[in-house]
Amino acid sequence: MSSDESLQTIVIGGGQAGLAAGYFLAQQGARFVILDENDRPGQAWRRRWDSLRLFTPSQFNGLPGMRFPGPDYAFPTKDEVADYLTAYAQAFSLPVRYGVKVERLRRAGQGYEVTAGQARILAQNVIVATGPFHFPYTPPLSRDLAADILQVHSQDYRNPAQVAVRDVLVVGAGNSGAEIALELAKAGKRVWLAGRNVGRIPADRLGKAFGGRPYWWFISRVLSESTPIGRKMRSNVLYHGSPLIRAERRQVEAAGVETTPRLRGARGGQPELDDGRTLPVEAVVWATGYRPDFRWIDLPVFDEHGYPRHQRGVVPEAPGLYFAGLPFQTALSSALIGGVGSDARYVVSQTLRRDPVAYPANLESVQTP
Repeated sequence: MSSDESLQTIVIGGGQAGLAAGYFLAQQGARFVILDENDRPGQAWRRRWDSLRLFTPSQFNGLPGMRFPGPDYAFPTKDEVADYLTAYAQAFSLPVRYGVKVERLRRAGQGYEVTAGQARILAQNVIVATGPFHFPYTPPLSRDLAADILQVHSQDYRNPAQVAVRDVLVVGAGNSGAEIALELAKAGKRVWLAGRNVGRIPADRLGKAFGGRPYWWFISRVLSESTPIGRKMRSNVLYHGSPLIRAERRQVEAAGVETTPRLRGARGGQPELDDGRTLPVEAVVWATGYRPDFRWIDLPVFDEHGYPRHQRGVVPEAPGLYFAGLPFQTALSSALIGGVGSDARYVVSQTLRRDPVAYPANLESVQTP
């Protein structure tokens, strides 16, 4: 990477959100680059647990301009997702530079300066598409558990053989927690699942009705920031977890998993529930999500939780700075592969509006309704 480049737009992050933004930028002939710290496409997906599948059927998992391969109503594996992202970047010849870790983003005149090692790139616009899953969150009470209790975060969980004990507590009853608890129970473990009931959106049933159009309308239009129910759900999604999509709580319980109240602490080295019970576990899987880490962005544009203050991905306090791929950026669908395209399209349209002379005829072609 050259030491002093100047581009119209830099996209930071080469996952699904960054590639979707790159697609729209390429359609407009923009001078841009996508920087990704991984050494190949889809690497973040390949590192997840072995049996992970998407929680949404194939027909809802395509990025702009390219359908996700395979039959409708199938749930793709993590490796199929990674392969799809690889094929997507190649199909549209997107200028992704792998193995480039951005260390700093700061203001530079009317634009921005991105630093990666000894390299420096200047740009009028920057789209941050690194997502929200930066470091795994484990509650502080984990330090109070007995030393002989195996602890693993869902980020590092791979398969039941990794948990070579019988009595296992899974903390966090969202999609990841429910799926891991099911897998452990089917492998013969005695499993507890601690956490509140996050509800469920039945993608398996709604996804088959009328070609899935009612389902997608519901999660992208009804469960959006433009509706009261959507705004309420946004708070839950950001700070408490998304509703179940494929797994059902009753299915989890039918597999032999005991669902319990939330964890409130530890007593005698054992996890203690809100109802006062302690559980005699030998291992804990923390499906407690992630926390954002944008400390490398040297701009005061974040709230008390570490999330950027934005409007549909546009940061009013920093003209030219945008985000894509945030959870519930505009709707529940924003967190899904098939939903990042709409947000990326809007964000790219706003980058083009900053330079109407360069794109006088193309603005409307990239607008969203």
